[in-house]
Amino acid sequence: MAVTLLPREPLAAQIVLFDGFDPMDVVAPFEVLSAGGDLAQGALSVRLVSAEGPRRVVSGTGGLTLEATAWLDPTLAGFVVLPGASGPLEGDPDVVDTIPVLLARIGSTGLPAQIQEALAAEQVTVATVCGGSLALAMAGLLEGRTAVTHPEGMAMLEALGVRVVEARVVDDGDLVSSGGVTSGLDLALHLLERAFGPEVPLAVERLFAYERRGIVWRTGGLAAVAV
Repeated sequence: MAVTLLPREPLAAQIVLFDGFDPMDVVAPFEVLSAGGDLAQGALSVRLVSAEGPRRVVSGTGGLTLEATAWLDPTLAGFVVLPGASGPLEGDPDVVDTIPVLLARIGSTGLPAQIQEALAAEQVTVATVCGGSLALAMAGLLEGRTAVTHPEGMAMLEALGVRVVEARVVDDGDLVSSGGVTSGLDLALHLLERAFGPEVPLAVERLFAYERRGIVWRTGGLAAVAV
């Protein structure tokens, strides 16, 4: 029988809510990581957090609201997951290019400083879904890093000094990103595999009747030649 080695101490997955977040970017990783934590004997807890502490946070889709139950702790061992945005945000006067506007607003909050601290913490992996990587790049946190985002934001991400890779999930060490709204499923399964090995995410796939899509790109390896 194969034995999966669990972390010495339980890990935490903190999924960050901000005004205008995309619900699928939050709920998909939340479900997968929660199921993975249960299947890993409670070795992973999942919580919804915000840079401002406990509060009700309105998404950018139909006014759907979720509750952040805690402050984001950038040094807590585990994962910090940043979703992308959707819109328009109800009552928001900025109706042109709504999603880039919502992502850019993150730069004026306390979140970039907290994410920067998380990236500096050895025991923390920062993960982004869809436009989450673009939000961090717009805040000046991803220059020189490798990442992916929603297909419509790839050119902007590259213009912000990010090495863009067109893969479903891009694993750049302490930064893991995924592109497109449903990629949050694949991102979360990859994070489970990083933490616990292959058996836990495979069990989650069976539970949800879902098979991972696309390629996981990792830093390192042999460069491909032009053909």
